[in-house]
Amino acid sequence: MTTTVPKEDNVEPQILSGDDEKAISSSNTPTLHEATQEEIQTKPEVELPTEEEETQWVTGWKLMSLMISLTLAAFLMLLDMSIIATAIPRITSDFHSLHDIGWYASAYNLARQIWTFLSLFFVFELGNLICGVAQSSTMLIVGRAISGIGSSGIQNGALTIVASAVPIHKRPSLVGIIMGFAQLGIVTGPLVGGAFTQYTTWRWCFYINLPIGAVCAVLILLVQVPNHRAPTDETITQLLKAKFDFTGLAMFSPSVVMILLALQWGGVEYAWNSATIIGLFCGGGVLFVIFIFWEHHVGTDAMIPMPIVRTRQVWTSMLTQLFLFATVMVASFYLPIYFQSAKDASPFTSGVNLLPSILMLIVAAVTSGALVQKLGYYLPFATASAAFSAIGFGLLSTMGPYTSTAKWAGYQILIGFGRGLGLQMPIIAVQANTKPEVTPIAMSILTFSQTFGGAIFVCAANVIFTHELRQELVARLPNIDPDIVINAGAGAVSEVADEASLPGVLWSYSEGTRATFLLCVASACVMFFTSFGMGWKDIRKKPVAKVGEA
Repeated sequence: MTTTVPKEDNVEPQILSGDDEKAISSSNTPTLHEATQEEIQTKPEVELPTEEEETQWVTGWKLMSLMISLTLAAFLMLLDMSIIATAIPRITSDFHSLHDIGWYASAYNLARQIWTFLSLFFVFELGNLICGVAQSSTMLIVGRAISGIGSSGIQNGALTIVASAVPIHKRPSLVGIIMGFAQLGIVTGPLVGGAFTQYTTWRWCFYINLPIGAVCAVLILLVQVPNHRAPTDETITQLLKAKFDFTGLAMFSPSVVMILLALQWGGVEYAWNSATIIGLFCGGGVLFVIFIFWEHHVGTDAMIPMPIVRTRQVWTSMLTQLFLFATVMVASFYLPIYFQSAKDASPFTSGVNLLPSILMLIVAAVTSGALVQKLGYYLPFATASAAFSAIGFGLLSTMGPYTSTAKWAGYQILIGFGRGLGLQMPIIAVQANTKPEVTPIAMSILTFSQTFGGAIFVCAANVIFTHELRQELVARLPNIDPDIVINAGAGAVSEVADEASLPGVLWSYSEGTRATFLLCVASACVMFFTSFGMGWKDIRKKPVAKVGEA
C-alpha cells in the first residue's frame, strides 16, 4: 500500500521486527526502491497513485450501508446477551428451571473478512432460531451456546472490516459509533425483552434477531470491502495450523465447562462435598493452570498472547473490565427477578423499572467519554466508577419487598452512574498504552475478559441466589417444600403461595437477590484496586501522526 519510498521508510521500522525487515529488504524492497527512485527522478507527478489508492477505500453510500449493517450486527449481539434478562422469570416458570439461570448467560458468553463475518453471523442467527422454538430448558441452553459461538466473532469481525474499509484517520470515530450503539444493546435488552414477554411471548426475544439479521446480511453483501493483505500461497488449513491455538482452546474450554458445571450442580444435583463436585473443581482448576503455562510457552501465537497480557496496563484493564462487566450482567439478570418476584411486577413493568439505571448509564458513559477527551486522564473515572458502583450495589442489597419506588430508583441511578463512568475506560487505557500494531489483539483480549467475567459471575450469582433462596424458604416457611416454590419459577410466585405464605416467599426471593447484589459489591471493590494499574497517562499527548502512520 506504500506509494512513496519516504513514507515506507518512515513506517516500517515502527511495526516490523528486525527479522521481518530483513526478509522484506531481501525480497520485494530492492525492486520497489529502484523502480520508485527512477520514477521520482523522471516524473515528479509520481505522487498521483496516492489518490488512486484512496479510491480503494469504501466511501459514500456503500460506507453508510456497511456502517449500518455492522452497527446493527454489533447491537444485536449485545442485545441478545441481555434481552433474555426480563424474560427469565417467565422462562423458568414455563420450563420449571430456576436452577438453570446461570447457563442462560454462561452458555452464550462462552461459546475471508466478509464471508467469515457472515458465516459467524449465520451461526448466531441459527442459535436464536433454536432458542425461539425451544421446547425445554436444555434446548434453550444449546441454542444459547450456538448463538454464543456465532457472536464470538461479530464484534471483532466488525472492527476488522472497518479497518479494511476506511483509512486509519477515519477509524476512531466509526469504531466509536459501532461500540457506542453496541453498548446500548446490553442496557436496553431487559426493557425490550420485558415488552416481548408480556405482550407477545418470550420467544420473540430471539425471533426478533432473524429479520434484522437478514437486513444486515443484505447490506453487507452490497459492499465490496478491499483486501489490503499481501497475497499468500498458504491455504486456510495451513494458516489455521500456524496461527490458531488449537491446543490452548482444547485446554481452556473443558476447564471452564468443568468449573461452571461444578457451580451449577453444587448444592442442587450433588452435595458440595461430593466426589463429583470436588472432581470437577480440581479437574477444571488443574487444566486451567496448565493452560496458563501453555499460553506462556506459545508466546505471541497463543490464544491469549502473554507478551501483550504481561503489560501492566493491559492485564489491569482486563481485570477492571471483567469485574465491571460482572456487575453489569448480574444486575441485568437479577434486578428483573427482584421486581417480578419480590415486587410481583409484570415482565414489561420490570423492564421499565430498570430505566433509571439504563438512562443514567448512557448519560454517564457519554459524559465521561467527552470529559476524558477534554481532560486527558481516564484513571479518575475508572476509580470513581468502582466507588459509586460499590456504594450503589450496597444500597441495593438493603431492598426488600416493600422498598419504596424512590429508594430503588435512586439506588439504580447510583449504580447506573457508577457503571457508566467506567464503561469506556479500560478500552481507552488499552488503546493509549499499546502500539497500534498490537492494539487490535489487545482489544480482542479485553472483549474476551468481559464475556468471560459475565459467564463466571452470572453462574456464581445463580449459585448464591439459589442457595440463599432455599435457606430462607426453609427458615420462613418450614411447612412448605422449597422445591415446589423454586421449580415454579420466579414469575409464578403468587401462583404457588397462598395469602398466608406469600410474604415469606416474597422475603425469601428478596434475600436471594440481595445476596447477588453483595457479590456485585465485592466485584466493584476489587475493580477499584485493579483500576489503579491502568496507568496515569494524558491521552492528549499521544502523537496522532504516529498512530496514523502505523
